[in-house]
Amino acid sequence: MSRPRIFVAGHRGMVGAALVRALQRQPGGADLRLCPREQLDLRDSAAVDRFFARERPEQVYLAAARVGGILANDRYRADFIADNLAIELAVIGAAQRHGVERLLFLGSSCIYPRLAPQPIAETALLGGPLEPTNQPYAIAKIAGLELCDAYRRQHGCDFRAAMPTNLYGPGDNHHPDHSHVIPGLMRRFHEAVRTGADEVVIWGSGQPRREFLHVDDLAEACLHLMALPRAQWEAAVRTPHVNVGTGEDLTIAELATRLAALCGFTGALRFDTSRPDGTPRKVLDVSLIHRLGWRARIGLAEGLATTYAHYRTLAA
Repeated sequence: MSRPRIFVAGHRGMVGAALVRALQRQPGGADLRLCPREQLDLRDSAAVDRFFARERPEQVYLAAARVGGILANDRYRADFIADNLAIELAVIGAAQRHGVERLLFLGSSCIYPRLAPQPIAETALLGGPLEPTNQPYAIAKIAGLELCDAYRRQHGCDFRAAMPTNLYGPGDNHHPDHSHVIPGLMRRFHEAVRTGADEVVIWGSGQPRREFLHVDDLAEACLHLMALPRAQWEAAVRTPHVNVGTGEDLTIAELATRLAALCGFTGALRFDTSRPDGTPRKVLDVSLIHRLGWRARIGLAEGLATTYAHYRTLAA
């Protein structure tokens, strides 16, 4: 049996790279059709259309997105909504026009209301106001999953969507201002140890609770969801998407304490309450994906340790 031609959109990002690793680990490897950003701007609908016409992918993983932490989301609001909408319209539209057999769109748990009941079930979507600091990004991601659902309903496309919780792992962005919480704190603690600093500042109160999923677990979940027969997917999934997470959370203060110990930092933690906290709590209800036969395998302690080991090789 011939291998399907697979396009991983965003293959150089943290999620896309994890997908490529997971696909290459499959028996017989994978027939990957990859194209770097320098050669294909995924916001350019005409260029994306030409790529699909030339490569004829049969499966698409849409992992490409403009992403960032709470500061970047709030500071570059127009860029976050415009770029992500453009990518979704170009790639999902081309997939429909060129007869892609199956597509998986990756969103974000920030699509849910700021004060959604916890743990957050898929049915909580559009049930209340979004978190203001990342609202433009969230709206773009909601549009993406609705676009997949609309193509499925109108054109019969087998387009699916997965909503992962907060991700971390090798290949993450450790920018001092624009990163997410784990890579940002990891960098601060590592540099504090290197410079002998006696204090590390952590944005916010430390009280919000967050759930974290290793990116390699997400990649395995994506392959699992893509491999499900269409009849099984449609019988089980009554919403436009499926949550992907661990179902477990901890406070930012608890996370910071773990990371400080991991990095060897013994100084003080100071919480800067002038910085926004974001959503008070965000942990996903993962009962649906459990019923579909997938569970996370990488515990937080193991995942943080391997991620920090990878970061140390980059920071050396």
